[in-house]
Amino acid sequence: MHCYNRSCQKTISENLREEGEQEFMKAKRISALLLAAMMTAGTALPAMAAEEAVTAPKYIFLFIGDGMSYPQIQSTNYYLNAMEDDGDEILTSENKLNMMNFPVAGSAQTYDSTSFCPDSASTATSISTGHKTYSGTINVAEDMETTYETIAEKLKEQLGYKIGVLSSVNLNHATPAAFYAHQASRSNYYEIGEEMVNSGFDYFAGGGLLSPTGEEGDQKDLYELAQEAGYKVVKTQAEAEALTAEDGKAIVIDETLADGDSMSYDMDLEEGEWALADYVEKGIEVLDNENGFFMMVEGGKIDWACHANDAAASITDTVALDEAVGKAVEFYNEHPQETLILVTGDHETGGLSLGFAGTDYDTFLTNLSNQKISYAKFDSDYVTGYKENKTDFDTVMTDITELFGLQAPAAEGAESTNQADSKDEHPESEAEGTLVMTDYEYEKLKAAYEETMSRTGEEEEFSQEEYLLYGSYEPLTVTITHILNNKSGISFSSYAHTGLPVEVFAMGAGQEAFGGYYDNTDIYNKMAALTGVQ
Repeated sequence: MHCYNRSCQKTISENLREEGEQEFMKAKRISALLLAAMMTAGTALPAMAAEEAVTAPKYIFLFIGDGMSYPQIQSTNYYLNAMEDDGDEILTSENKLNMMNFPVAGSAQTYDSTSFCPDSASTATSISTGHKTYSGTINVAEDMETTYETIAEKLKEQLGYKIGVLSSVNLNHATPAAFYAHQASRSNYYEIGEEMVNSGFDYFAGGGLLSPTGEEGDQKDLYELAQEAGYKVVKTQAEAEALTAEDGKAIVIDETLADGDSMSYDMDLEEGEWALADYVEKGIEVLDNENGFFMMVEGGKIDWACHANDAAASITDTVALDEAVGKAVEFYNEHPQETLILVTGDHETGGLSLGFAGTDYDTFLTNLSNQKISYAKFDSDYVTGYKENKTDFDTVMTDITELFGLQAPAAEGAESTNQADSKDEHPESEAEGTLVMTDYEYEKLKAAYEETMSRTGEEEEFSQEEYLLYGSYEPLTVTITHILNNKSGISFSSYAHTGLPVEVFAMGAGQEAFGGYYDNTDIYNKMAALTGVQ
């Protein structure tokens, strides 16, 4: 399903670099409108920029990696490089992600009216409307009454764009909701769903709706309301494949929903199951029209994986988002003067760090390839059974070795399994990338197993020590991923969000506006200026 080799990557990454730069270096003049908006936003522009004119993008792709900041992108890219053993002893790193090869790169700070470590509701609000608000709030001001119109709503109403909203998590979750809903609380899932149905947007695709019959289960089903509003509701992959522009407005729900009624983690997909890229490709088909379109695509499970400190799942879902970006790049290559592609994050999650005290200066990222299943699927398919059947630790350990590669401490005289990246050997380090656990790690794992087996699921709160060790996750599962992460040279500092700035990659019509260091509200300001919406 994935393309990790250099020859495949060249067809997209190098092609976009060559074609994109020549197309937009020779044209695209910054309009007076753009200049005014940038100055209002506090963005300095070169004097010569005022003499240039910009063609408003007819097609806009906005990709948001939820929880994706520089650590998630860089760890993914280094992993892809580590997995390619070219036999050269000198360490190098090529840009293997489409997004990393975009001609313009900027950075955005993410704080909101509540916190320097904000949530998805407020940060997505900033991106979609240009306004700060409280954490947990969607397109509603701090007075809890004033509402903000989104870039998607404006593009539809003022310019007649068709609108697509896609997410690997629930379609009434915070980030997708921020492009069509206006709620004081992100937890108002039913009300958000009602706004989704009433939005008139043209294409929704991804995870299932939360609370489709209300919190008490006594309200009219949102999917029925959608059908009454003229939507074609699609819940099978076969129906999704057959969908065309002639079908009109559509809501497409992934057929094989996983944890929390979201799409599966990319590493858990079965052969032939649709990934995020497939929904983007279908969206391009059904949104095609003379006026243009705006498509917001969220890689929501990057965030979920980082909350759970599952580095391998975060990497594979970052790749999945980038493959979706690749579909937009293919479209751009056909419409280079009319298309703008943006890739950003709403915030960073987990405090992911490349580097761990136990491996000194080394990383052993290929170790992560031994993980065959996400933390969520391991919980549902294995841990639940362990508890029900009171499975003994030795049996559990067999599964851990098979699914994550971790091995019990080697007996005296046994060979150690070393998975070190051959070129990543710091001269001052004596660390080894072995998958054989130390006695210390093994005892931690056994303690976590005992803790998991003792929990009933009805615990209301945990001690400080329990939370620092396990967060709100299954002790056994999160300890497995912690040990594997650490043996790979990766660590997490949190189970929550952090205050790191996020990347903004841009390619296409008006790309120059997105360079520099600015606030996340300016992502909206720049899009509005380019399109001329008020």
